Amino acid sequence: MTTNIAIERVNESKISSVDFNNLPFGSVYSDHMLTCDFVDGKWQEPKIEPFAPISLDPSAKIFHYGQSIFEGMKAYKDADENIMLFRPLDNCKRLNKSAARLVIPEIPEEIFMDGLKALLEVDSDWIPTNEGSSLYIRPFMFASGNGFHASPADAYKFVICTAPSGAYFAGKVKVLIEEKYARAANGGVGFAKAGGNYAAQFYPTQLAIEKGYNQVIWTDDNSHQFIEEAGAMNIFIRINDTLITSPTSDRILDGITRKSILQIAADHGIETEVRKISVGEVVESAKNGSLKEMFGAGTAAVISPIAGFGYQENDFDLPVLENPYASKLKKLITDIQTNKAEDPYGWRVFV
Repeated sequence: MTTNIAIERVNESKISSVDFNNLPFGSVYSDHMLTCDFVDGKWQEPKIEPFAPISLDPSAKIFHYGQSIFEGMKAYKDADENIMLFRPLDNCKRLNKSAARLVIPEIPEEIFMDGLKALLEVDSDWIPTNEGSSLYIRPFMFASGNGFHASPADAYKFVICTAPSGAYFAGKVKVLIEEKYARAANGGVGFAKAGGNYAAQFYPTQLAIEKGYNQVIWTDDNSHQFIEEAGAMNIFIRINDTLITSPTSDRILDGITRKSILQIAADHGIETEVRKISVGEVVESAKNGSLKEMFGAGTAAVISPIAGFGYQENDFDLPVLENPYASKLKKLITDIQTNKAEDPYGWRVFV
C-alpha cells in the first residue's frame, strides 16, 4: 500500500445489532466509510471515518447538474477468513470512464485500490460468510463544489461505503418489453454508471410494475425493435443452445459480470454470440419453443433468471429447465468469487 490513509474508528460498533441470517440488500451499513476530496485541482489524502451523513452546501452542483457516478462491487470471505474481491481494477477503470464522460476528475488507481483494501480490513467483521451473502461495496463520486452556473464543479468527493447484504432478487422475475421509453441514446451516457441513468428508469419501471411485471426490458431508442438491457442489468437470451447478448455501445453498459459470463461460457462449451437481437426474434422463438432462457446479469444479483415476459398485451412463459445455463454459470462465477474453485483468469484479488 502506497497511499497514506488516516483512520478514525467508531467509538462503538453497531455490528451486534445486525442479524446476519436475515440481511436485506443494501440497507444495512458497515461502521466506516472512505472519503477523499478533490480540491484546488488535485485529490487530497483519503481517510477512513465513521459512516455518517455528508454535509453539503445547498448550492453544491450535484443537486443542480447531476455530476454523480458510482460502481457496484462485492467482497467475500472464504472458509479460512481470506477476504477477496472480484475484478476490482475493472471497476476502477469503468468508474474513471464514467468520470471522463461527466467531466469529473479521474480517481487515481492507488487511491481506489489502497483505500478499498484498507476499508475492508477495518470492517472485515462485516463481511458475511452465510451462503449467498456478501459485502456489497458502493464506490461513488459527485460534484461537491458550489455554484448555480451550469458548468462542471471545481470540487468533488469520492466515497466508498459498504453494506452486508443477502440476495438481490428473490422469486421469479417477470419483465415487460418496453415500446415507448428508452434507457439511453446514441451519443449519450448509457455506457456510464451515471446516477441520472437510473433515475430516468424509475418511471417506466413503475408503469411496468403497475401492470404486474417486476422489471423492464429496454429496447433501442430509435426503433424499439432491438433488445438492449434488462432493468439495471445486461441481458442474455438463450435460443436453442446458443447464448446471445447485445454488443456494448453508447447505450449499453460494459458489464463486468457480462464479460465474465461470456468468457466462462465459451470455456465450458456453451456457444455464445454477441450481436443485435430483435424483439421479433425473441417473440418468434418463444412461440416456436426455441427460446429456452432469459436472464439478467450484474454485480448485485450476479445472474437473475427471467420466468416470463410481456409484449404488446401478450405474455410468454419461459420453460422450466432441469439444468439451465443460468444456474450453471452463476455457480461457476460465484465459486471463483468465493474461492471454492480455481481462478484461471486472475480475477480474484485477495485483500
